Amino acid sequence: MSAKTTALTVLSAALLVPALLAAPAHAAPTPPADGKGQPPKVPAAAAPPVSMSTVGGSLLGQPGTQVNLLPGAPQLPATLTGRSWIVADAESGEVLAAHNAHWRLPPASTMKMLFADTVLPGLPKEQVHKVTDKDMEGVGQGSSLVGVKEDHEYSVHDLWLGVFLRSGNDAVHVLSAMNGGVDKTVKDMQAHAEELQALDTHVVSPDGYDAPEQVSSAYDLTLIARSGLQKQDFREYCGTVSAKFPGLQEAGKPRDYFEIQNTNRLMTGAGGISPYKGIAGVKNGNTTMAGSTFTGAAQQGARKLLVTVMNPDAGGANSVYEETAALFDWGFAAAGKVKPVGELVPPKSEDTSSHGSPAQSHENNPSAAGKGAGGVGTALGIAGGVLAVLAGGAFVVNRRWPRGRRGRGEELV
Repeated sequence: MSAKTTALTVLSAALLVPALLAAPAHAAPTPPADGKGQPPKVPAAAAPPVSMSTVGGSLLGQPGTQVNLLPGAPQLPATLTGRSWIVADAESGEVLAAHNAHWRLPPASTMKMLFADTVLPGLPKEQVHKVTDKDMEGVGQGSSLVGVKEDHEYSVHDLWLGVFLRSGNDAVHVLSAMNGGVDKTVKDMQAHAEELQALDTHVVSPDGYDAPEQVSSAYDLTLIARSGLQKQDFREYCGTVSAKFPGLQEAGKPRDYFEIQNTNRLMTGAGGISPYKGIAGVKNGNTTMAGSTFTGAAQQGARKLLVTVMNPDAGGANSVYEETAALFDWGFAAAGKVKPVGELVPPKSEDTSSHGSPAQSHENNPSAAGKGAGGVGTALGIAGGVLAVLAGGAFVVNRRWPRGRRGRGEELV
């Protein structure tokens, strides 16, 4: 496959809407009910545990809403229904407010952030792979798909676009095969979660497809997103709005391509949601067990925030985006007017201080451990099409640790 030149068009959210609403010449596979469409009804969850992990601060281990408003601070939005959520400064790591931050819940496709943060650095984007039947084994019934076909060639770059834009479980399984298989990839992801101190997270499938005992938390997903945003390729993929994806490859004919668009409605404005000013990614999810989940990153001025919302009780396909946008609005307005209730801890290898009692590692539970879901050439660009990118590529997180915390070991209260 010859190298292709990708045209990068960096656009503001306000300029993207007309282009994004135009119908593509070739449609990607339609996502099923668990693929970012109308969210399924999820049975009412039990109350959060009375005692949860205190990684990041003792307040984060308490059930309910944790916020410490200083004079002049705005009140939190009154319409929040998410079972768990968190608002954090992406650079300092300060947690501005949280609600059941360490409640272990099904993550849906937000688990793909951990998959990408783990696997992406080890696979050169120019590498091309011819997909086999075995690569596609284990893709869950009803999965979100980007349209990967057996006996067709795809670059790693193409496959990551399929993961981030269409939440394609088919692309995840092919990349997992290139990483040594699903079982190895699950173990790699679990080890990386441990390194990040994302100790609420137990990985069963690399794509986030519903599986017994597969859980994460709003705190962990935010921690994982912050790690991913350190990587330029991760930022660019999660900030990509639309792209061309390889289609049929028939002998003697040019490769067909079809348009794919990101399922993150705060980026695209789909479904009647206005694109959020300064949005830069990261990942949404929707399954029967998880309901709707979303982790987003946004920047306004010099302030960069991360927000995660898990499983709003409010109905409708837009509720997770509406609640995320409301928390972004609050976070930008409240910055400097609240006392942090916790922090996003550093990776284990960089940690020199105590950040609260650790969560029980799922890997210590024998019943939970070990349950996996069971080319030549370059393709640096996306042939024949424009890659529209929001702020994701430029959303550089200069990660800092909160002032006065490193090496002192006290709890945040």
